[in-house]
Amino acid sequence: MRITSGMIQRRVMADLNNVSERLTNTQTKIASNKELTRPSDDPFAVARALSLRQDLGGIHRYQSTAEDALGWQESTETSLARMTEAVQRARELTIHGGSDTSDSTARQALATEIDALIAGVKENANATYRGQYLFAGTETSTPPYDLANEPPGVPDDGYRGNGGTVAREIGPGVSIQVNLTGAELLGSGGDGKLLHALRDIAQHLREGNATELRGNDLKKLDASLNGLLDSRALNGARANRVEAATTRLGQLEETTITQLSETEDADIAKQLIDFSSQQAAYQSALKAGANIVQSSLMDFLR
Repeated sequence: MRITSGMIQRRVMADLNNVSERLTNTQTKIASNKELTRPSDDPFAVARALSLRQDLGGIHRYQSTAEDALGWQESTETSLARMTEAVQRARELTIHGGSDTSDSTARQALATEIDALIAGVKENANATYRGQYLFAGTETSTPPYDLANEPPGVPDDGYRGNGGTVAREIGPGVSIQVNLTGAELLGSGGDGKLLHALRDIAQHLREGNATELRGNDLKKLDASLNGLLDSRALNGARANRVEAATTRLGQLEETTITQLSETEDADIAKQLIDFSSQQAAYQSALKAGANIVQSSLMDFLR
């Protein structure tokens, strides 16, 4: 078969295009730092990369909810710490008021301070985190306690939340309760819990009933204080669990990112070597092709 100049030119151009395409692909990998630029590069690797990216997205969502849970629990601890300080102060006042050395005037002043402590405890029970009430159960848009009717008005210790559970998912199929309710911490008035105990103390101070102050009032207050400490311990244990989950999620994130990098990131050193060799091959092909296809009709006539 006779080899025509047209056939030579087409072959040379096809070879040049192949070399140019490989050079362009290598340039793209170097510029993007990605081995996979389109699904046809490696369908299996692309599918694995997509799966890893989906796993990474799930990890990030769990990290976000774990961070929210930890913030909720830290805010809860802050409020519980302030309540504990208030109750400890109330205990000191109760002991002082139950002493025979306290007169009526002193007890009236102590009762006024107890009223202020009650208001402070309820104010801390109305604490919020990101616009949600911490101690209202699932009624997170409703303040657990009404502060509008504190002394000198008519006190209202009714609990306005519910006993619902607020939970956060911190892993696949793993959720943790993050809330405590005001009803279990302070009560709803008239139920023998903390607010009821504090109201009784204030009343007995005004009445000068030292026997009740030294006896039942102090016992009820100690029981409420122990309940607060138990709640803080429970909240702390939950926070520790969330922190452990956060650490585990961080490790999973690092492992997944490494696997994703190994799957789709380009080996820059190898690509630079390929680029140099392909560039040299392209330049050589251009020179060789120029020598082959430069013959004209005049060259044949000579």
